[in-house]
Amino acid sequence: MPTAVIDGITTRYEVLGSGPPLLMYAPGGFDATVEKWTTLGVYARIKPLDHLSRKYTCIVFDRRECGQSGGRVECVTWGHYVAQGKGLLDHLNIRRAHLMGGCMGCSPVVAFGVAHPESVLSMVLYWPVGGARYRINSRQRFAEHLAFVQLHGLDAVVTLAAKDGKPFGSDPRGGPWASVIKHDRSFAEAYAKQSADPYQHIVAEMGRTLFDRDSAPGAEPEDMLRLDIPALIIPGRDPAHATSAARHFEECLPRSEYWDALPEGQTEETAPARVLEFLDKARAAVPTRDR
Repeated sequence: MPTAVIDGITTRYEVLGSGPPLLMYAPGGFDATVEKWTTLGVYARIKPLDHLSRKYTCIVFDRRECGQSGGRVECVTWGHYVAQGKGLLDHLNIRRAHLMGGCMGCSPVVAFGVAHPESVLSMVLYWPVGGARYRINSRQRFAEHLAFVQLHGLDAVVTLAAKDGKPFGSDPRGGPWASVIKHDRSFAEAYAKQSADPYQHIVAEMGRTLFDRDSAPGAEPEDMLRLDIPALIIPGRDPAHATSAARHFEECLPRSEYWDALPEGQTEETAPARVLEFLDKARAAVPTRDR
């Protein structure tokens, strides 16, 4: 797959299909890769890329610190994920696009709309993450990594990530940069040499600021309430994708449509058709010169 360097970080991406651009923030938590759109849970069942790429140019990518994309040790925020997506659109010379997020990818989509409303034609939010249990479990993951660093040091993190190759979501001990450590030797070497104390402060702040609420994270309600962007919200219903998270976005996004379908009713026959119906309607409402 091709790559683009955005703010000094390599992004692995792929462009599928033809038609208006649709930038897609992958599901999968801290393993948000291109492949998750076809292999993970509900997405494997509904096959969104198969259907959406027939009418839209689907731009999929490994989120930074995930898969084959690079990373940098810093307090990563939703704004950093926005910058990656915006940089990828700029790299492809795309001025405006529809956006779709799955799972944790919904949060940077909403943050993107707040930061760059002029660049966003519409937003599809499929199974937004959120809820009390999601916040608690996410914070716990960061705490487990910090405990491992305190006991064994950063060299042990590198050894673990290189040996087992598990992403942060599968084995919290490896931390948010486990995937980059695994595939980038120079990054791994620099990672092991850094001072542990500043590193631990960065990790603690990252976990606290990314997962700072029991509703859906990503953007402040006051900012979302000002958005004039059509949004389709499709709810999940489990400990990571609380229905309350989807309802939060419905409440805060003035032009939202809420598809009130239980997960078992979201099938390959129903879900892609609902997304395409929404995208086509949003596209038709945009003046031809601005599409």
